[in-house]
Amino acid sequence: EGSAGTSRCRHGRVQENPSSAPPTRLRRLTRAIVAGALVGVVVTMLAFLVRQQFDPLIRADEAAIRAATSTVRGRSAVISALITWQEITQPLNGYLVASAVCLWAWLAKGLRTRAWWAFLTMMVGWSLALGLKYLVQRARPVVDDPISHSPGWSFPSGHAANAAITSIALVVLLWPLLGATARRVAVILAALYITTVALDRVFLGVHFPSDVTGGVLLGAGLVGASYLGYRGWSPQEKAVEP
Repeated sequence: EGSAGTSRCRHGRVQENPSSAPPTRLRRLTRAIVAGALVGVVVTMLAFLVRQQFDPLIRADEAAIRAATSTVRGRSAVISALITWQEITQPLNGYLVASAVCLWAWLAKGLRTRAWWAFLTMMVGWSLALGLKYLVQRARPVVDDPISHSPGWSFPSGHAANAAITSIALVVLLWPLLGATARRVAVILAALYITTVALDRVFLGVHFPSDVTGGVLLGAGLVGASYLGYRGWSPQEKAVEP
């Protein structure tokens, strides 16, 4: 697939054909810092409300958990599907698959800098999501007749954060290799993946809605901010950026 500023060789590798000067390092860094700060403000505000036990938020969270767990309790097939999805979408599994895709994109498709960007962004995101849990230290939901149990702190949801990080990073990584239809499909699949992971955590009663919301905001925002800092780094990919 060709576009102004890029072409491909017969082996499918993206070829350099720069048509304009890429953004300067300072400009890229400024974009990333501004976007990161905005994301940080939003996630910090939500974390502050959680930490301070803001009553309207806590009441809404607890009501949602009661409603969600009551909906699936007693439905063995639904519960089995939710628990299976929980195991499939463990963060480690996602990062193993995503790392393999990064390696393939580098070695087979020549997207070296893009693959390194995706991999490093994912590793940083994984660490930040885990660190924020220890900073906020929110207890897990307490549910009568619990459906499932998960260890550790509750905010933000690690499953939700890491689902957003890996899926969005992979969509951006593979963007130059996809046609118009494949790009739309990739975006839809990523959105479905993030949504189902987030809902799974709530219906199992192991995370409050604000936990998964914070996780998705953190994951999507971090990848977006990182991408703004990366965009324009590699001239051969410049014209096919999402």
